[in-house]
Amino acid sequence: MDEDQRYLRRAIELAARAAEAGDVPIGAVLLVGDRHFEAWNEKERRPDPTAHAEVLLIREAAAALGRWRLSDATLYVTKEPCVMCAGAIVAARIGRVVYGAPDPKGGADVSVFDVLRSPKTNHRLEVTSGVCATEAAEQLQRFFRERRGKGEEGLPDSPP
Repeated sequence: MDEDQRYLRRAIELAARAAEAGDVPIGAVLLVGDRHFEAWNEKERRPDPTAHAEVLLIREAAAALGRWRLSDATLYVTKEPCVMCAGAIVAARIGRVVYGAPDPKGGADVSVFDVLRSPKTNHRLEVTSGVCATEAAEQLQRFFRERRGKGEEGLPDSPP
C-alpha cells in the first residue's frame, strides 16, 4: 500500500469518529515534515459551522508550528474540500492535497468550483484525487442513508 492510501485510510478511520458523534463523516490527516496532525468534522459537537476537519487541522498545525505558511504540508482528506476549506488550504499555502471521494454538490477542486487548481489564486498546489474514493464515498453514503432512515430529512452536505 502506498503512502497516499495509508494516510487516506487513516482519514477514513477518523471520519468514523465524526459519524459516531453525529457529524458528517469526514476525516483528515496533515503531514508537515516529521509532524502529524489528525482531525474529523466537529460541526455538531462544537457547534461551529467552520469546524470542518480541514480547517481544524490547519488551525492546530499553525498553532503547534508557530507559523501559518504550511507549504511543506500534505493534507489527506476523505472528501473533496468545500469552498471554505479550499480557501483555507490556499491561504495556508499547503503544498499538496490528496482526497478520496468527489463532492458533486459542493466540491471546490473540480466538481463544482475550481479553487484548488485555479490560476487566479495566489498559490499553486499539487492535487491528487480519487485515492480510496470508493471507501470514502461508501462511508458518506452509509451515513446519510442511516440518517434518512431515522427520519432526519434535509441534511446538509449529503451526497447524491
